[in-house]
Formats: sequence, structure tokens, C-alpha cells
Amino acid sequence: MPPRTQRAMAKPENTFKALKRIFSYMYGFRVQFIFVVICIIFSSFAGIMGNSLLKPLIDNLDHAIDDGKWHYGRFIGILVLMASIYVMGALCSLFYQRMMMKISTTTLMRIRNDLFCKMEMLPIRYFDKHTHGELMSLYTNDTDAIREMLSNSIAQFISSAVTIVGVFTAMLIYSWRLTILVVAMLFIIIKVIGFVGSRSSKGFIAQQKALGSVNGYIEEMIDGQKVVKVFCHEEKAEEEFDALNEELCKAATHANTFANILMPVMNNLSYIHYAATAIIGGIFAVKHIGGMTIGTVVSYLMFTRSFSQPITQVSQQLNSVLTALAGAERIFRVIDEEPEADEGYVTLVNAEIAPDGTVTETDKRTGHWAWKHPHKADGTVTYTEVRGNVEFDDVVFGYEPNKTVLNGISLYAKPGQKIAFVGSTGAGKTTIINLINRFYDVPEGKIRYDGININKIKKADLRRSQSIVLQDTHLFTGTVMDNIRYGKLDATDEEVYAAAELANADSFIKHLENGYDTMLTADGANLSQGQRQLLAIARAAVADPPVLILDEATSSIDTRTEALIEKGMDSLMEGRTVFVIAHRLSTVRNSHAIMVLEHGRIIERGNHRELIAQQGKYYQLYTGMFELS
Repeated sequence: MPPRTQRAMAKPENTFKALKRIFSYMYGFRVQFIFVVICIIFSSFAGIMGNSLLKPLIDNLDHAIDDGKWHYGRFIGILVLMASIYVMGALCSLFYQRMMMKISTTTLMRIRNDLFCKMEMLPIRYFDKHTHGELMSLYTNDTDAIREMLSNSIAQFISSAVTIVGVFTAMLIYSWRLTILVVAMLFIIIKVIGFVGSRSSKGFIAQQKALGSVNGYIEEMIDGQKVVKVFCHEEKAEEEFDALNEELCKAATHANTFANILMPVMNNLSYIHYAATAIIGGIFAVKHIGGMTIGTVVSYLMFTRSFSQPITQVSQQLNSVLTALAGAERIFRVIDEEPEADEGYVTLVNAEIAPDGTVTETDKRTGHWAWKHPHKADGTVTYTEVRGNVEFDDVVFGYEPNKTVLNGISLYAKPGQKIAFVGSTGAGKTTIINLINRFYDVPEGKIRYDGININKIKKADLRRSQSIVLQDTHLFTGTVMDNIRYGKLDATDEEVYAAAELANADSFIKHLENGYDTMLTADGANLSQGQRQLLAIARAAVADPPVLILDEATSSIDTRTEALIEKGMDSLMEGRTVFVIAHRLSTVRNSHAIMVLEHGRIIERGNHRELIAQQGKYYQLYTGMFELS
């Protein structure tokens, strides 16, 4: 198998392209997003307008007293206006935050849908090259980073930009002299943010990479917990985890040290700026320089606080935005992957073929399997009943270029025949099975299915005519009935019962707490390995296909149960082509033909009696002179 890749954290390669791609998923929310922007702008200006009202409020205090009596008219009017502005700003803030949350969650739903749909269309080769933890992180870490950016960062950036522009404009109007001090302080702030931000960004990238390693190791240890305990590997596992955890701790400490430094530094700079503005503004007010008043100084001081705060907020959001865009690029890279190629045009249909050759198509998967060939020049369509003749003609294949796994494989299997493959691990047995159902396409040689090159048959139709029972069974969350019916979604209850009886699973199913309605979770953890394999065999049986493939299907079943299953298999095999991979040679004795593979070549072939008579490799395996590895 090709080597798996190691997931690496990096900055986005094209920030604008990734951001544009994310916004494309927000299509349909354009009107809502425009309202969000309007509300953000109004909310930001509400703070600016509220601060600007401090000047007339304070400057008109002298006019509120006349003849020793309070005149509340103008004073109360300003207070009511200020309160109304702040309330409207708060309502706008509440509205756009709730709306952005809805937009972000819907956008993520669309991204996850596209990601999952694309994964369902990717070839097996892709999953051989990428670890499960790497793919799962796309749905967890990367999507969560995008959610954080959409729900918080974007709104924060817009609000900060509006606030900075609005406050700076108001400051210029109130006092251009004091604004010179603001510009000088802004230059210092930008330098500090650049210094701290660059180091913080590197730290967060290292932290995410270390976090991925820790998560991957935890997943690996949980999956292999039985092996860990059997070999008393607990202490070693703890040591390895401690090393990875310590690396994560160092990276997180480095990243968060600089990130946490930023806020105190910015606060102290803002305090210095605030104090300097208060002193200089007070002097200007006392000496009436530039028409400065006490009210102007108070409003200006509020503006200085409002000016530095959004800059700090933007700097804090920058790392999360870069992380989100990097995650988005990884997601879009998968979405942009080429789907599984399929040049096939011969279609499998559900049809009844009468002896006189007339054909009746059916809506259900009952009836006979039949190939529907392309239209001829005269407009007619050719139907051929699927028999299950499988032929390998000098097939050469390798998972990686210049590294062949199969060399010149030629064989023929007819309906009703049981063809077995035996050989050492890595000899190419499972690879042959992968080629029959077109998990991989052959670069050299041909594989024919009823005389038709399988490259010309649609993959979905080809696989629909086959059932496979793998050595590693997988059961889905649902009832026993649901898991068996997975092989044929429209199967009746009676068909499910019949398939379970054929696989000898019916006896143990009836002893479960709720029988066929027993819920299975965690890949059937409440069942034994042998019981899970019996359900997998029943799932294959209910599909009732022309071709049946058993990849070590009885490896976890005791010999007594195996004997009972083989009796059921005899009736299931009738009229079907069966391929069997087995290390337990007793299971292949009754095969019509046994193929002995070694280093990707068939070195011996024949039935059990013929191969024993040859006294070759099979004879050595069967008599124990040579053990399968």
C-alpha cells in the first residue's frame, strides 16, 4: 500500500482565494449579510455618536442652572438622546450577532455536506494515502476554526474598521493637534502588534501541529487498547504520550505567551496615551487653544479608548482567521479532488429475460440481473443476463508506479465455481479482489466480466452485482435487521430472516435481548467477533448477487460454526461465482480451483487433490511443512 501522508499545519497559500471560496458558500444570505453589515455600522457609530454627545452634555451644564434653579430641558434631552442611541446600538449588536451565528452554522453545514459527498465519491486509493485522524480533523478542528471566523472574526473586523475610521474622523474634527499624538501612538502600536503577532502566529501553527499529533495518538491508542493491555504496553504508551503532550505544552506555552502579552502591552500603551491626551488636552482647555473645552477633552478621551480597543481586537482575531483560512484550504483541497473515475457505459438493470429473449424491466431488485448495452445504430438495446464469468487476462498491477504487486495474473472463474486464493501475506490475494470490483483499475492486461471489459461497466452497477465479506467487519449504528438489510435496502423482513438462517446467524440473533430489533452501537461492540462476521455474511447473502467474494470471512468463526456456514454457502453458491481468500486451508478443500500466489504470481493452480499430488508449495502449506505468514 502507498505510504500515508503526515498532516501539516501551515498558513493559507492564497488568503483571498480561500476567503472568496468561503463567501461563495454564504450564497443565499446576501440580503441578511447586507443587513448584518448595516447593523454593525450602526452599532459602531452608536458608540461614536454617544461619546460625541458628552461634549454638549458637559459644556451645557453651566446653562442648566439659572437664578439658582435647575432647567432640565436641554440637559434631559441630551441624556435621552444618548440613551436612545446606546439602546439602538445594543439592539443592532444583538441582531447581527444572532444573524451571523445562523449564517455561519448554515455555511458550515453546506461545507460539511460538500466535503462528505466528495469523500463518498473519492477512490479507495485516496483513503489509503490519508489517515483517519487526518480526515476527521477536517470535520472537527478545521470546520470549528471556520465557524469561529464566521461567527466572530468577520463581524469583529467590520466593526473595528468602522470604529477606527469613525473615531479617527471625529478626533480630527474635535482637535487635529491632539490627533497628531494619536498617529504617533498608532505607529508604536502597529510595531508592537507586528513584533508580537509574528511570533504568536508561528507558535499557534506549531501548537495546531502538535495538537494533531496528540489527537492522532489518542485515537490510535483507543482503537488498539486491547493490544496495549495484552502486551503490557501501558507504561510505554504513557511515555510516548507524555512526550507528545509535552511538545504540545511547549508549543502552546510559546504561542499563548506572546498572545497573552499583547493585551497587557496594548492596555498599558492605551493608558499612556490616555494620560498624555488628558494632560495635553487639559492644558489646551485651560488656555483655550484651538477652541478646546472641558467637554471636548472628555469626549476626546473616550475616543482614545475607543480607538485603541478595535486595533487590539483585530490583532487578536488575526491568528484565528489565518488558522481558519488554512483549514478552509485543506477542506477545499479535498472538495477539489478528482472523484473516482468511471468511463463505464454498460449498465446493470433489473430485468426479467424470458426464454424467447423478450425483456421486462422491473422497479425492484428482484428479477434477474441483466446488462443493458448501449443503443445500436438501429436504436435497439441489447440485454445480456449476468452470469458471473470472471476472467483475468495477463493482469499487471501496482499501487505505486514502478512497484508491481501482481505480475501476469491470468485465471477464469465460471458461475457455480468456488475459486480460492492462498499464499503468504503480501502475495497479492486481496489485491486481486480489489481489482474485481474496480477499487483500482488495471494499467496492463484485462479483466472481463461475462466477456465485457470491466472498465466499460459502470462501477456502481458492477459492484451492485457483487457481495463482499471482509475480514475486518464493520457494523453500523442501528438494529440487527438494519445491518443485514444494508446489503439490500428494499429487502423484506422474510428475505432478511432467510439470509440470517443461510449464514447461521439466526440462532444467536434470536437469543439477543430484542432479537432482530437489538440496537448495535460502536461497531457492534456488544457482539463477539464471530457474531459480527456472521452478520456480515448474512448482509452479503441478502443481496443475492451473481458474484460472492469472501476475504477471510470465516477467520473469526470456530470450526463447528464454519462447517454449518459452509453448508449454507453451498446453496448460496449455486449458480454463482465465489472467490475465497483463506489462511485456514481447511476452508478451501472443496474449492473447484485453488490459486497459490507468491510475490504477485500464480505459482500453482488446481483443486485440492491435484495440488496435493504435485507436492509443491500448497502441499507444504497443507501438511505444515511451510507456514503462512
